[in-house]
Amino acid sequence: MTGKMQQFWVFGYGSLMWRPGFSHLRAVPARLYGFHRQLCVYSHVHRGTPERPGLVLGLDRGGSCHGLAFEVETTNREATLAYLRAREQVTKVYREVVTPIRLLTSGLETVDAVTYVVDRAHQQYAGPLSVEAQLAYVRQGKGQSGDCADYVMSTLAHLRAMAIHDHLLESLAIKLGSKADDA
Repeated sequence: MTGKMQQFWVFGYGSLMWRPGFSHLRAVPARLYGFHRQLCVYSHVHRGTPERPGLVLGLDRGGSCHGLAFEVETTNREATLAYLRAREQVTKVYREVVTPIRLLTSGLETVDAVTYVVDRAHQQYAGPLSVEAQLAYVRQGKGQSGDCADYVMSTLAHLRAMAIHDHLLESLAIKLGSKADDA
């Protein structure tokens, strides 16, 4: 990453929305263009193992993604990046990028934010899978951070609380036989 940012922002689209794990000044709804949220990453650590992978979200190219933007004090930039790299790049399936996002506040300001997009060349990139295949990976996935089904349901509950409709996660939740409202 080169260039000096006036502010330091992090864009979250999955578990970072409901469990950021770093100090921030504020969290605001935001939209990222050029990528969409998708269950497209085989999880070998946090929500599965290499022998029994789970399936977690990634930002894959195309479309747009509604998520949360976290403003972080610039003095905490390096510590926050170190934390995010340890969390998000355990197996290097994500690429760290700085990209413009639109803050969905009254001014619709555009800022640069750090986020993590899936590396399509990585062995853990699952690509688009049928709902049935997704369901099988989500049901079997258990890793260092817990059950994959809990991850999906917690993410969906948070999306619902933000009035974000994700029809693919909604379909998966129905098939999981649980209500995200209970997560």
